Amino acid sequence: MKDYEKYFLLNTCAVCWLNINYMKTWLFVLFVLAGFGTFAQPVTFDVFTATVPEGWTKDEAVQSNINFTKINQQQKTWCRFLVYKSTVGSGNLRDDFNKEWSELVLAANPGAGVPVMTEPVTENGWSVISGTGQFMFDNKNTTVILKTYSDGQRCASLLVMTNDPTGFESVINDFLSSVSITPVSNPVQPPSPDSGGQQVQIPAPMVTGFQFNTSNFDDGWTSVVKEDWVEVVKGDIRVLLHYPREEEKKYISQQDEKTRLFWNLLVAPRYSNLRNYEMLNYSMSYEPPHFAGGLLRDNQTGQDVWVTLFEKARTGWIEIITKDKQSFVNAFGINNPDSYFSEWDPLMKLAAYNKFAVGENDLSGKWSNDFSGSSSYYSVYTGIYTGSTTYASRVTFTFDKSKKYKWHLVVASGGTGIRTNVEQVNANGAYKHISNWQLWFSDIEKKPKTYNAYFSCIKGGRILWLQDTGYGDYSSFGRIE
Repeated sequence: MKDYEKYFLLNTCAVCWLNINYMKTWLFVLFVLAGFGTFAQPVTFDVFTATVPEGWTKDEAVQSNINFTKINQQQKTWCRFLVYKSTVGSGNLRDDFNKEWSELVLAANPGAGVPVMTEPVTENGWSVISGTGQFMFDNKNTTVILKTYSDGQRCASLLVMTNDPTGFESVINDFLSSVSITPVSNPVQPPSPDSGGQQVQIPAPMVTGFQFNTSNFDDGWTSVVKEDWVEVVKGDIRVLLHYPREEEKKYISQQDEKTRLFWNLLVAPRYSNLRNYEMLNYSMSYEPPHFAGGLLRDNQTGQDVWVTLFEKARTGWIEIITKDKQSFVNAFGINNPDSYFSEWDPLMKLAAYNKFAVGENDLSGKWSNDFSGSSSYYSVYTGIYTGSTTYASRVTFTFDKSKKYKWHLVVASGGTGIRTNVEQVNANGAYKHISNWQLWFSDIEKKPKTYNAYFSCIKGGRILWLQDTGYGDYSSFGRIE
């Protein structure tokens, strides 16, 4: 019997023990991605309705659970989805979550530790909160997600576990999206923000291969990772930080033409019935902003919203969604900007919310940073070209799962008529997380060093940002292996 098959057996027994002691009844859905994720008919269990994958072996166990199983023996990957029957709750959502996390996760997997939490939202009158953690099993990271519901009297939970969150990403997202819960007659609302506006529901983050997919900032903004953007929420304002697109590589000389192009690419497909459209056609800035807005009908909700699209310098395309134009003006202080307007900081700062912590097991692999530059020289007397110099460097970090690393720096420099000079430096040692935002290395350039660290998201991946706390700015690293 394989280790992961023993794990399923042992954990099934553990859940049976929980059933005896805590009087819970549940539905097991144990599945592994094999080929494309196809789905069968919706299944209703207690207060939940969900669509389960088809083509898997069904097994009923002692009146307490139903198992749908398919294991990828070759890749040794698996995923587990559990729907629990509602029980009597405490009346406090966070207390219910903590109890469920302790009983359903930690009882069988103590290494899961403290979860990373989302803010509460509402679904059909239920208050909902999610938490994500990781633990090691069979030398692989296992990701666990618990989603707990409370209506003030009852408590119900969903649980997902997988050792391959990247491979199962689309299946898990589709499955969780299919889940609905029976409405309650007296909804329990999540806490309102201090701003006094109606709170926008914080969306559930995508399941990724990284530990942290939600960031809660001290100023009240919350960021979550989505497929095509990072979604940022505060009060009744939603912001979409769109990931870079291939179309951005194209040079477009006319400012208004570029704004229209990306409005049609990023905004128009998800809305209809455009009214009161306004656009900044020209700016005197040497880094001209792109700015447009209008009243639109949201195709998904059917509600009218004010949508603003903005980009300047290196912000990327930012979409701001408010209930009306005045709400946008009140929040950001920008109203009908002209070609001389320069106070764009409130919008430019939004780009900084594409920022996520670095988990203990997120760095395995090879990360590289490339830099190059050149300078040309001309005579101040004649204006004649006199030569040039070039410079290029590359820093590489290679991290393994045992918290060891290799560091490599190569620098090349040269010029017109000058032989290129290449220098290399190597180091290796142990590294550790001081926190989710700082890394310590035992030896780089013959001394220990501490770096500030965070991830930003791009479509399908992440960029690692490191800053030597002793000097300098952040440098970006992409995973190449």
